Amino acid sequence: MRYITIPLFCLFFALFAPLPAVHAVYAAAGDEVDFLSDDFYEDEPEVETVGDPIEPFNRAMFQFNDHAYTYVFKPVAEGYAAVLPVDIRGIIDNFFRNLEEPVVFINCLLQGRLSDAGSALVRFVANSTIGVGGLVDFADREIGFEPVEASMGETLGVWGIGDGFYLVVPFFGPSTLRDFSGDIVDSLAMTPYYTHIDSWGGKIGIYAEKTTNEISLHLGEYEDLKKLSFDPYVALRNSYFQYRKKLRDHRVDVHNPPQESN
Repeated sequence: MRYITIPLFCLFFALFAPLPAVHAVYAAAGDEVDFLSDDFYEDEPEVETVGDPIEPFNRAMFQFNDHAYTYVFKPVAEGYAAVLPVDIRGIIDNFFRNLEEPVVFINCLLQGRLSDAGSALVRFVANSTIGVGGLVDFADREIGFEPVEASMGETLGVWGIGDGFYLVVPFFGPSTLRDFSGDIVDSLAMTPYYTHIDSWGGKIGIYAEKTTNEISLHLGEYEDLKKLSFDPYVALRNSYFQYRKKLRDHRVDVHNPPQESN
């Protein structure tokens, strides 16, 4: 039973809320990509599009998530940020990110990204040991191994499985049928880290802490995104696909740097 309940708590409390995965953009691109800048949207016509055949449902879920963020998640995160300094919240974020490294490693292998798999493995070993259980991102700061992004949704895409359709999930946010299915698999893969906790309250507390800490580090970004368009639903949908494109573009740039001319 525990192997079923833990991922459900993960899906309910963790990851996106109504925010797009902008925190992942910053992690993957080393804070070099600003999804609120004009440059972020300048190539928008080239971004892949995914059908939105259930738009009425998705808009209803967008409104639900928007209210959940405005009246629940945001006030809690603001109070949390007022109590804990940003440096401490950064340490907590490092800890949770380090727990995800084995999942990233496996997805990199499944995608044939051997170099990134090696980086994820080095990061996990270095940060789990010298980095005091992941509290310090030693691998990035001291030996230059930047965070790597890889999910089962991406893996399924590499294997030729299409997105299906655009989907807004309650308490989760923008996704596609394929990406959300992949996130469920990734969540299941995280269960070994939490099976030692028998209390439901403890499990809820872990994911509530993870989500609150994550949102507290990005307060204001969702509000700024809503200001970019007369239709926030469309703005959020576009930003989600722009986010995916920026991750891919950054990955190509990292692995294929421009050659210096003689």
